[in-house]
Amino acid sequence: MWSKIKQQIPNSVTLLNAWAGAAAIISLFSGQWEVLPYCLLLSLIADFGDGLLARLLKAQSPLGKELDSLADLISFGFFPAAMLYQLFMQALGLPEGLQWGQRESYLLLLPFLLLLFSALRLAKFNTDSRQSESFIGLNTPATTLFVFGYFWTIQQQLYGLEQYLLWPPLLYGLLALLCYLLIAEIPLLSFKFKSLAWRPNRWRFLLILGILPLLIFLPLGLALPAGILLYLLLSVGAIVVGDLRLGE
Repeated sequence: MWSKIKQQIPNSVTLLNAWAGAAAIISLFSGQWEVLPYCLLLSLIADFGDGLLARLLKAQSPLGKELDSLADLISFGFFPAAMLYQLFMQALGLPEGLQWGQRESYLLLLPFLLLLFSALRLAKFNTDSRQSESFIGLNTPATTLFVFGYFWTIQQQLYGLEQYLLWPPLLYGLLALLCYLLIAEIPLLSFKFKSLAWRPNRWRFLLILGILPLLIFLPLGLALPAGILLYLLLSVGAIVVGDLRLGE
């Protein structure tokens, strides 16, 4: 009896991730944006916690692996695409959103390319044995954190940056770059600690030490994109010195 219950505990946490992602999407489209950070935080905690619980309880299963990707597609695929959709509405001056028959509004379908590339990235992750120690391409939670920070900076009108961040060519370029990074054959640091030793984890420790002051001294909307950019730069540094290679 306990073995069956134990098997479902991590899956229940995974479903919490999906629920939080769905709540974020509903809140986004209903204009209740103040709850979005809490929904995203809950999704991130659940996404990290389900795998941790599965390892601690020795309850890993093929079902759990597939369920995790399905939940991630909601929280870290559909949700960031929906945020970009809202930004495209603002940038293109289309407050009513997509209107079938109104040709210029068809551009609002472009942000959902991020959903498609997120699905492709998650499917690749499930079938790619090279990603046990590091990531290949930008993972979907990191993509979502970047998009959320960008979105939040605009909605909070931080330092008047919204007038520049809503420039349509910049949004097109950002969308193309994120879609590319999701499936790029580029090794990136993972967050898996097998020990607390400095040598094998030095890049992870440097990332933590770099992100903490960003979170302390910068508004959330700026801290998150800056943290993801730091993550990418440190991954490049690890590649340059030979600490990070494809499949390692």
